[in-house]
This record gives sequence, structure tokens and C-alpha cells, in this order.
Amino acid sequence: IVSLFQVRLQVQNVDKPLYRGTFHCFQSIIRQESMLGLYKGIGSPMMGLTFINAIVFGVQGNTMRLLGQDTPTNQFLAGAAAGAIQCVICCPMELAKTRMQMQGTGEKKSSRKLYKNSLDCLMRIYNREGLWGVNRGMVTTLIRETPGFGVYFLAYDVLTRSLGCEPDDPYMIPKLLFAGGMSGIASWISTYPVDVIKSRLQADGVGGVNQYSSIADCVRQSVRREGYMVFTRGLTSTLLRAFPVNAATFATVTLVLMYARGVEEGPKDCEPAPPSHHAQLQQQQAQPSSL
Repeated sequence: IVSLFQVRLQVQNVDKPLYRGTFHCFQSIIRQESMLGLYKGIGSPMMGLTFINAIVFGVQGNTMRLLGQDTPTNQFLAGAAAGAIQCVICCPMELAKTRMQMQGTGEKKSSRKLYKNSLDCLMRIYNREGLWGVNRGMVTTLIRETPGFGVYFLAYDVLTRSLGCEPDDPYMIPKLLFAGGMSGIASWISTYPVDVIKSRLQADGVGGVNQYSSIADCVRQSVRREGYMVFTRGLTSTLLRAFPVNAATFATVTLVLMYARGVEEGPKDCEPAPPSHHAQLQQQQAQPSSL
């Protein structure tokens, strides 16, 4: 839902703005498009986010093992590698989400529905523009995600070290939630201007007319018409979403990994004593001969 506000605020026409801010955007969508309007484009993230998080944390963990030492610099490099690789899924997913969220703006029942759902959206774009069209905004996605995920994992590492998130700490979970939430905020702030440009490029052409010819042209036109504050459009709604989402994500991943490692290491620490010769004979007699 919050992502919908973010996209609408980022790409709205400055000459005829529909929304004055996050709360006004929320009110307008409910009034004009009903409660269901808040869930436009939800299919794409539901399909893609599971794979994205699996790729991000899997690549980051394996890269850290390859780098050898657990240092802040290596955390940044591992995060950056994870961010770059997951763009393969992230870019088409966000393209479909953006197009679905822009469809029927201000209309309760859209008279001219271009796309039925997120998959239909990607298929139509592919049929019309090929792979290039499906990956529209890939360069800006790479520019955003690579350093963004580097900052993400670096901030989490620094915060968990400074807060002292030890397994026996009674306040470990609140500390993990705080570190995860603040890491998400730091990551978004560090790359948010690029996200504005990415959203504008991916939404470009929704009305049938392409406004921007390139990334540089999008930046130039946006700054000329709206000033440098254009790069903060939708930031409030983004940060409102960033803290709880990333707090839950990082805390869950950390706790699951701690539990999994504990299960793996448990038998090594408490291995049972080998049975005596008499006990082995009893076991063999009690077992069926086929075993």
C-alpha cells in the first residue's frame, strides 16, 4: 500500500499535481478508487519478493564466506554483490508493479484497462517491446540496488556490533528489530534520488507518450521543472514503510539462522557416549535381520 503512495507521488505531473502529500494521497485513492485501489500492483511483489530475499541473503552469506573475514568493508561488498544479482528479478517486478499502480489513476472503474494483472502486464510489454522493454529501468535499478544493499548490510553489521546483540541478551530481539529498521532507512536515504528517476522511467509511456529519452534526459527535465526537491518526492511514505518491513526481515532471518546453526552444532557439543559391546549385541538382536 505504502509503495503505491510512493510511486504516485514520485511520478505525478508537477503542473497538475493530484496529491499534496502521503496522507492526501491515501484519502484521494480511497475516495476515487475505493479500498481496492490501495492494493493495485500487489501481485508483482507477492510473486517476486520471496525470490528476491532468498537471492539477497543467499548471495550475501556465500560472498562473506568467500571473502573470509567478517569486517564492515566485506559486509558492504557482499551486500553490493547481492543487490546487483537480484536486479534480474527486481527490475521486471517493479516495472509491472509501477505500471499496475499507475493504471486507472483517479478512476473507480477504469474505462480503459490496459493490463489485467502483473503477469499480463509483463507479457504485453514483452510482445510490444521485447526483452528491452521488460528490463526498462535496469541501469537505474543497478545504480540503486548495488550501493543500496551495501549500505543495508553495512549499517546492520555496525548497529548489531555496537548494540551488542548476543544470543544470551534478554533484549536481543528488540535490538535486532531496531538495527534492521534503521538499516532499511539508511539504505533508502542513500539511494532515494535514483529511485525517483527509476520510477519515472518505468512509468514513462503509460499514457501512450514517452516523455524521456534517457536517464540523463529524465534527470535534466525533472530538475528543470521541479528543482532538486524532486529527488525527495514520496520519501516520507518510503521511510514509513522501510522501518517495520526491514526490522521484521532482518530479525526473522537472523533468528532463523541462529536457530539453524544451533541445531547443526548441537549434536557436536553433546554427542552421546558410544554404546558398550553388550549394548551393541542387544541392539543387533532386537533389530530385524533385513536391517
